[in-house]
Amino acid sequence: MSSSLLEGIPEAVALRCLAHVPLHHHPNLELVSRSWRAAIRSRELFRVRNELKSSESLLCVCSFDPENTWQVYSPDCDRWLTLPLLPSPIRHLAHFGAVTTSGKLFVLGGGSDAVDPLTGDHDGTFATDEVWCYDFVERRWSQRASMLVPRSMFACCVLDGKIVVAGGFTTCRKSVSGAEMYDLENDVWSTIPDLNRTHNSPCSGLVIRGRVHVLHKGLSTVQVLESVKVGWEVKEYGWPQGSMAVVEGVVYVLSHGVVYKQEEDETSWKVVASASEFKLRIGMAMTSLSGEVLLVGGVIGPDRHWDIKPLSDVDVLTVGSDRPVWRKVAPMTKCCGTVLGCTQLII
Repeated sequence: MSSSLLEGIPEAVALRCLAHVPLHHHPNLELVSRSWRAAIRSRELFRVRNELKSSESLLCVCSFDPENTWQVYSPDCDRWLTLPLLPSPIRHLAHFGAVTTSGKLFVLGGGSDAVDPLTGDHDGTFATDEVWCYDFVERRWSQRASMLVPRSMFACCVLDGKIVVAGGFTTCRKSVSGAEMYDLENDVWSTIPDLNRTHNSPCSGLVIRGRVHVLHKGLSTVQVLESVKVGWEVKEYGWPQGSMAVVEGVVYVLSHGVVYKQEEDETSWKVVASASEFKLRIGMAMTSLSGEVLLVGGVIGPDRHWDIKPLSDVDVLTVGSDRPVWRKVAPMTKCCGTVLGCTQLII
């Protein structure tokens, strides 16, 4: 049967041809015809992309400015795309969790960073339970089932295709030890064992070798979840304090202007590269993409020489080489300043 996409070529073959086209070209392909638009926005195309191993690793970033805006970076073409505005009713959503799974971007919880210019007061939303999902096939945001507990400044990561959230704050004075897990297929949240300890500090989550690690800012203890049945175990790892990223199962830390790599024994660390040029940057994100470490955005200042300068820079460290070196890639085209959310997407 001849295809409505490419004349004289079977439908299945035509779809396999389209599956090799990078994501950033999709908006232009949609302009060819209605049948092309339908194919580009079909789940079948993304299933074929996965089957042919033509999926792409992309970076999703949200910063303080502009408000509630996400951009997506493709290392293959060194370009940024801008997603539709997050439709949350909360102005300047911040302190949220951001993860990707099943080719979708999820933004969970958080509160407002918006301040009344006359009174200096925040707009009243410290923590929410709302969950938003951006579907890259349908090209739109939709609201998903709310978390069981409103929270901000919490740990959030993906374990075996399910989203895990733990800790954080429900108000500016109340931290929580509760943890939950989200089932995407059924759009349902369920409780999992509480953290063993709660601390009056923000926490973050990393998945390392199939286990969830929850780290509280300024503390050396790490709480580890290997399975929901067993619960959390408190470990005294004594890891360096600083921003962290996991690259192909290996932990990298940016601490005091130096990038460290965790050794196989999980207790010792090796100096990988100097990052002294980033000492003046605050509010930047450290993440991984395509086997490399990325430092994204942030601000410089203030001090006696500079005013506050929001940045859109992206610096990449090629940790896979014998001699890691820094290089710059395309800066964000709209987002700049303090990075509020940053996560890798495979689609």
